[in-house]
Amino acid sequence: MTRTHGADDATVLVVNSGSSSLKYAVVKPDSGEFLADGIIEQIGSEQVPDHDAALRAAFDELAGQGLHLDTLGLVAVGHRVVHGGKTFYRPTLIDSELIAKVEELSPLAPLHNPPALLGIEVARKLLPDLPHVAVFDTAFFHNLPEAAATYAIDREVAERWGVRRYGFHGTSHQYVSEQAAAFLGRPYDSLNQIVLHLGNGASASAIAGGRPVDTSMGLTPMEGLVMGTRSGDVDPGIIMYLCRAAGMDVQGIDTMLNRESGVRGLGGDNDFRKLHARIESGDENAQLAYDVYIHRLRKYVGAYLAVLGRTDVVSFTAGVGENDAAVRRDALAGLSGLGIEIDDALNASPSRDTRRISAPDSPVTVLVVPTNEELAIARASVALV
Repeated sequence: MTRTHGADDATVLVVNSGSSSLKYAVVKPDSGEFLADGIIEQIGSEQVPDHDAALRAAFDELAGQGLHLDTLGLVAVGHRVVHGGKTFYRPTLIDSELIAKVEELSPLAPLHNPPALLGIEVARKLLPDLPHVAVFDTAFFHNLPEAAATYAIDREVAERWGVRRYGFHGTSHQYVSEQAAAFLGRPYDSLNQIVLHLGNGASASAIAGGRPVDTSMGLTPMEGLVMGTRSGDVDPGIIMYLCRAAGMDVQGIDTMLNRESGVRGLGGDNDFRKLHARIESGDENAQLAYDVYIHRLRKYVGAYLAVLGRTDVVSFTAGVGENDAAVRRDALAGLSGLGIEIDDALNASPSRDTRRISAPDSPVTVLVVPTNEELAIARASVALV
């Protein structure tokens, strides 16, 4: 599905390439206007056999709306890349050297970096005369305090293999925290914030005075909150136990934790609308999945209240965070003693705009802030080129 508007100045094509889908957007970075955006799904099917076909299909969708690439004033192509490791922590022009280094990082993000590279390869082939820019999910968290970034494992092993907390969804966490400050009319560096990015992938961050000081995802995007199909935090001993007792190999356990766990692994569905329907029908597994999800989320909120010492704002964002009032209500229920009080009527509002959902006398402001990673990527790309 594509939405369109008029075009009259410099634009950026943003590409977010996944294993089975390719999202795209044509954005005016200055105004924030979207000329078009859409998603091509079912890559690998007869209709869309590969990423080359997917991007061509995106171009066809644009042309069908009267938007032709050679008349859009494109100045760059911005690519979302999940894992930049220690090497990449700012938007970077894509060349063969960058591609090789991102490929080396693929074991750290096996679900994300390989399809991103496929999207980059195809886009560079189809749009060879434009600069292509990689914007990394890990960049915002590059300077986490060492105490937050360091795992308590053998130091030499960690240093040799780059084992540390990298954090993810950084583009979203930065954008949302900046939007929260703008909405409140407060200087960004004056606020202590918790951002809860709750989508199929989910992460939390603690941001003190504009600087991230902790985040829930770690070496890979698997750690932290319970997600759609990812487990989040587990005892690492589970992995060794399943190897020994169940005879599972590392690849099988990796697949289980990434693709067959989380809300879907517990409750049978990672679509929260369907999960709520299952709960209403009396499905005990769905109820447990929801309860585990909320319990983990509340633990992280409590932990980050402690990490920050003083918290000014808690913001919900991404698909579940922006649209599921029950999750927001239950995640923060009973926290008035910690300065957090939700207003039920405000929380139930169907508004899609940035909005306050906390009670007027709540010491901590609670917001719903729609994320816009595509706009953030477009602005980062045009700033570079």
